[in-house]
Amino acid sequence: MRAYEHISYETEGHVAIITIRREASRNALDDLANIELGRAFDHFAQNDDAWVAIITGAGDKSFCAGNDMKKRAAGATLSKDKWSGGFGGLTTRHDLFKPVIAAVNGYAVGGGVEIALACDIVIAATHATFAMQEVKFGQLAGAGGAHRLPRALSWQRAMELLLTGRPINATKALDWGLVNEVTSGDDLMTRAKAWALEIAGNSPLAVRATKEAASMGLSWALEDVIDHSFPGRDALRASADFKEGPCAFAEKRKPVWTGA
Repeated sequence: MRAYEHISYETEGHVAIITIRREASRNALDDLANIELGRAFDHFAQNDDAWVAIITGAGDKSFCAGNDMKKRAAGATLSKDKWSGGFGGLTTRHDLFKPVIAAVNGYAVGGGVEIALACDIVIAATHATFAMQEVKFGQLAGAGGAHRLPRALSWQRAMELLLTGRPINATKALDWGLVNEVTSGDDLMTRAKAWALEIAGNSPLAVRATKEAASMGLSWALEDVIDHSFPGRDALRASADFKEGPCAFAEKRKPVWTGA
């Protein structure tokens, strides 16, 4: 475990588990928490043995309540120049092509939703709640929420969340396509780890090349992007894993991925 004050970083095999540990503040993020999350995701991005990450919150009540509004009201300032990857270490980390799973263990409010939106897979506990309440406090969902929600949902559903601040429960979030799976709170991390292990069972270079192509290609016209070769695709084709996959298939055995 790496040493942090407001979060923890652990690894289990090829899976990194990052936990926000500000339970008394519903896992809301102050400046230090954002700095530490940025450092944690820097480490995940740079660690060749870490193939998938899970981000969650401590306890069973809150995933992340967004900005620590009480500290803001008391005059605390945000040193965004020291943050790596934006809010929660993720919302502006556009060059991270390793997959990240959000295990939403309770309230995801404001920036908490924005962290989940910046992840690739979202697993929610049955008691989880999602709300974009910035407009109720004279704020803007400026860590990507105002942009990612209309891309993830229909315009009308995105505007319902952004303009009213109404919360939705995990069942509705699943129905709307905001989350991939809903499970009991007791099983949340078990299911998140199962998803992580399933993804980590695939070629890590193929996974990263796929995420890179999918995310980078969103802003391109289809006719321009479909034959474009992104760097991850080139790295995959030059790798031992690219040869290992067909060999394992032909030999009827499980592939041994090296990520090289």
